[in-house]
Amino acid sequence: MTEYWYNLETGVVEEGMVSPGYDRAGPFSSREEAARAPEIIKERSRAWAAEDAAQDGWRGEDSGGEGSEGGAEASEDDPAQR
Repeated sequence: MTEYWYNLETGVVEEGMVSPGYDRAGPFSSREEAARAPEIIKERSRAWAAEDAAQDGWRGEDSGGEGSEGGAEASEDDPAQR
């Protein structure tokens, strides 16, 4: 069975392991699937991030989280802020 790889550096679909491993994404079962590699990678990354967030009980920025750094803001009465 032929495997196809997406070259992350050049954006070219390759048949077989032509490029070094750090430049490749795959394997994919078809040339068409390999050509969609950037889209597939983004979809999988989003799904994994959502799974991790659900497991950790984390709330992202889009769901009303506590700001970009995730910490509570210090009050003016906090001695550490003087």
